[in-house]
Amino acid sequence: MSSIRPLSRVASVFTTPRAPEDFLWLVNPLSSSRQLRGVVTAVIPETSDSATISFRPGRGWKAHQAGQYARIGVEIDGVRHWRSYSLSTPGGSDPAITVTANGRVSETLVRRTRPGHVLFLAPPQGDFILPEHPRPLLMLTAGSGLTPVMSMVRTLVGRRRDADVVLVHSSRTLDDALFRNELAALDEEHTGLRVVHWVTTDQGRIDLTRTHDLDTVVPDWRNRAAYVCGPAEMLDAATALWQSADVPGQLTVERFAPVLLAGAGTGGDGGLVTFETSDKEVEVDGSTPILEAGEDAGVVMPSGCRMGICRSCLTPLLAGQVRDLRTGEVHGDEGELIQTCVSAAAGPVHLEI
Repeated sequence: MSSIRPLSRVASVFTTPRAPEDFLWLVNPLSSSRQLRGVVTAVIPETSDSATISFRPGRGWKAHQAGQYARIGVEIDGVRHWRSYSLSTPGGSDPAITVTANGRVSETLVRRTRPGHVLFLAPPQGDFILPEHPRPLLMLTAGSGLTPVMSMVRTLVGRRRDADVVLVHSSRTLDDALFRNELAALDEEHTGLRVVHWVTTDQGRIDLTRTHDLDTVVPDWRNRAAYVCGPAEMLDAATALWQSADVPGQLTVERFAPVLLAGAGTGGDGGLVTFETSDKEVEVDGSTPILEAGEDAGVVMPSGCRMGICRSCLTPLLAGQVRDLRTGEVHGDEGELIQTCVSAAAGPVHLEI
C-alpha cells in the first residue's frame, strides 16, 4: 500500500486537475473511487414492455437480501437520472433488475440499454425482506410489484425443503404477467409453491375491501405471513383488511411511493429552487418533490427509499420554506435538513447541493 501512494502522487502531476482514478474508467469502466458502477451483462425481454437487466457491479457493492432494492443511475442526454428498482434475482446472487417501461428512465433502461453499457449504482437497501424464521407465506402482488417477491420466491423455492409459499399475482392479462413461464415451471416442480394468476380483464380487480376473494383462493391466509406489493390503493386496502381481521402483525407492505396527504402541495405553491453548489435553478410546481426536480435538472441528489422513511435524502436548506407532501405542513429554517423526497417548494428555495 505504501508504494501505491507515491505512484499516485507522481501520476497526479500528469492528470491535474483531475485525480488519476478519474481516468481509470477508460481501461475499466467499473473503476471509480467516487461512484459505484456496474456493467450490463444481459438484457432479457420479459413482456412487450419490460425487461430484466443483469449487471456486474464494481467494488463496493454488497450482496442483496431477497426483496431489497437499489438506486440505479443512467445518463440521458448528458444528465444523470436516478431511480430505485427492486432486485429480482435470488438473495446473494449476481444482481438484476426487472423494469417495466413507464417513465423516461424506465423507458431508457428497457428500450435502449445493451450489454456493455455502464450503470451508476447505490448499494442495496430496504426492509421488505423474508422473515428470519421459516413459516407459511402469502405473496400478494400486482403488476411490477411482483419483482421483489420474485427475488423471494427464487431464494426460497428449491433451496429450502420447508418452503410453503402461495403467490397470488394480479395482472391485466396473462400475457402481461411477468415471469409467467418461469413461475409455471416452479409451480409444477416444487410442492412448496402454489401460484395463482388473477386476471383482471376476466375477474375484475381482486377485492380487498372484504375477505371473500382471499377466503376463496387462500383459505388459510390469516395464518400466513403476508407480503403485499403493488399499486398504492391495493396496499391501503390490504392494510385495512388485515387490521379488520385483527392480524395486522402478519402483513408487510412495500410501497414504491410515499403516502401523500390529499391536496398537499397544491393551491399555488411552488417556486424557483436554486441548487447552490451545483449552480442550477429550476421552477417547480407545488406538487413535485424537490428530489425529482433536482434529478430532472441534472443535480446529483442523495436519496434512498424515496418515501420519507430512510432519511438518506436529507439536504441543508439555506433559505426559503418547503411543504411536507405527507402532511401539508410548511416549514423551513436556515440550515434545517429537509427530506427532499417528500418536500415541495413553498415559494423560492435555496439548497446547499
